[in-house]
Amino acid sequence: MRRSPTLPLVLTLVAAQFVVMLDSSILNVALPSIATDLGLSPVGTAWVLNAYFLTFGGLLLISGRAADVFGRRRMFLFGAGVLVAGSLLGGFATTDMMLIAARLVQGVGAAMLSPAAMSVILATFTGRERVRAMSGWGAASTVGGAAGVTVGGLLTAAFGWQSVLFVTAAVAAVIGAAGWAILPTGKGAEARPFDAAGASLLTGAAVAIVFGVLSAPHSGLLSVEVIAAAIVAGLCLVGFGLVEKRAADPVLPTRILRDARVSGGIAVNLLGGGARVACFVLVALLLQQVLEYDPAIAGLAMLPTSLAGFAVSILLLPKALNRLGPQRVAAIGLVLLVIAHLLLAAVDNGDSYLLRVLPALIVAAAGVAFSFTPTTLVIAEGIAARNSGVSSGLASATAQIGGAIGIAVFGAIDAARRATTLDAGGTTLAAAEAGLQAANLAAAIAAAAAVLVAVLTFPALRPSLTGRRRRPVDADAGT
Repeated sequence: MRRSPTLPLVLTLVAAQFVVMLDSSILNVALPSIATDLGLSPVGTAWVLNAYFLTFGGLLLISGRAADVFGRRRMFLFGAGVLVAGSLLGGFATTDMMLIAARLVQGVGAAMLSPAAMSVILATFTGRERVRAMSGWGAASTVGGAAGVTVGGLLTAAFGWQSVLFVTAAVAAVIGAAGWAILPTGKGAEARPFDAAGASLLTGAAVAIVFGVLSAPHSGLLSVEVIAAAIVAGLCLVGFGLVEKRAADPVLPTRILRDARVSGGIAVNLLGGGARVACFVLVALLLQQVLEYDPAIAGLAMLPTSLAGFAVSILLLPKALNRLGPQRVAAIGLVLLVIAHLLLAAVDNGDSYLLRVLPALIVAAAGVAFSFTPTTLVIAEGIAARNSGVSSGLASATAQIGGAIGIAVFGAIDAARRATTLDAGGTTLAAAEAGLQAANLAAAIAAAAAVLVAVLTFPALRPSLTGRRRRPVDADAGT
């Protein structure tokens, strides 16, 4: 494998995560314009966003494994190309079905690009270099998601919603070109079989889970769509377990799940992912529905969160990881998320933004930065470098699925509490306060549960029960 300059390589990999997160949020502000131009129904409008997350969340794990088997550089370039194609298709869309199909293609491209880029970091760097690269990765995630909302709004106002997709295509094309020039070629890598049967079953399970979660808010928990998705996911998981026992090189080696760092990290990421994603969704509702800010002011009120998240990721996270290690830092981040949600649950109409809301946003930003990237590193600690695609896929997929489940569950709690308040004769404002308080408390409980799982499973948090340091699992070596 030829050597690549460290800084250009890291910048290219971090930029890939930036465009993935940019694409996840860049259409949010453009949705009203899209709905008007294409005549979208409320459900159709929701699926313009959901289509992206369906393929993105459903294919992350399998794409990570494919990067291990077929080559990380190849998957990176292919993912960038698919993202460009999907973005161009969306920019030229003239019907709702064409746009939704384009969003599905964009999700596929993002699902290839993101774990391929992260797996290069995990396979190439160790020690402090890995910490710095992953800190940049976390900062790119924060800035990309926030920039998507801002850039999407500006482009839609100036040039129309189609320009949003064309800009995404242009950025993805530049990143693909940089990857072609900079990423290691991987020549001489060992030939490995691809577990097609296991891959198909695992992908089917992941897509079914994400589809069921995304469908629940519109169709109901007991709808045909949700029940069918649950049945399909269950059958796929059972079949996957049977197939993997006989696979020569399984897509998800079951041995890695025996490492407490991996199994614990997965559980922590599911619970923590729900609390992280819900935090900013609930804050946006809180600012507009409880504090009664208009959308423009609410957007400005969220800006310190992005700035703080970027600063923490770049300035504080590397030092904390080097001094304390990812397991302890992840636990600290989860505790900060608990505190942030409790602070947000206490906000009422008329409260001061500077005294009550801004401190909660800063704590939340630190909690997000201190929990996701370190949890990813914990999972990577338990998996051999040759399976770094599995590491990145597991981390990203569990965080995405956890976030989707969290939004659905906390949203349902919010809606139920609002309905109860209104039925008792309360005002719309009182209902919003009660609903968002209940949702934030539920999110705090999820983050607290993640802390408990971390304490029980992360070896660094229970040193008295831990002997020598466990080495990463290499499934083929049987360790």
